[in-house]
Amino acid sequence: MPRQLAPVPGKPVRGSTTGRPLMAALDLLGKRWTLRILWELRHDPLGARALQQRCDAMSSSVLYDRLRELTEAKLVVQTHNDEYELTKLGASLQNALSPLDTWAKAWAKDVSKSNETRGPSRSTR
Repeated sequence: MPRQLAPVPGKPVRGSTTGRPLMAALDLLGKRWTLRILWELRHDPLGARALQQRCDAMSSSVLYDRLRELTEAKLVVQTHNDEYELTKLGASLQNALSPLDTWAKAWAKDVSKSNETRGPSRSTR
């Protein structure tokens, strides 16, 4: 039986021996490059080469591993043109992450503002 690549609910994952759904999702989304791939697919399908170019320094082996995991997790599907696109479930994840994006922007603004009021950092001796 082939090894299952993607973390799935109900199976042990990082941080959970029972595979609670949230922990399985965090394990999947926490893998390097996974969120970037999903981000790049948010508007249009992309072929592997175009996707790799948009993802800066990602190796092709990591790209294909992540695409297999995301396909197995039902978030991405490969089209008849050999492009990859979000499934309905993958697109709904974008909607679920939107409030986190809003929070992260507010956080970045707050951190930036507090760094400005502190002035230049002092080196420690």
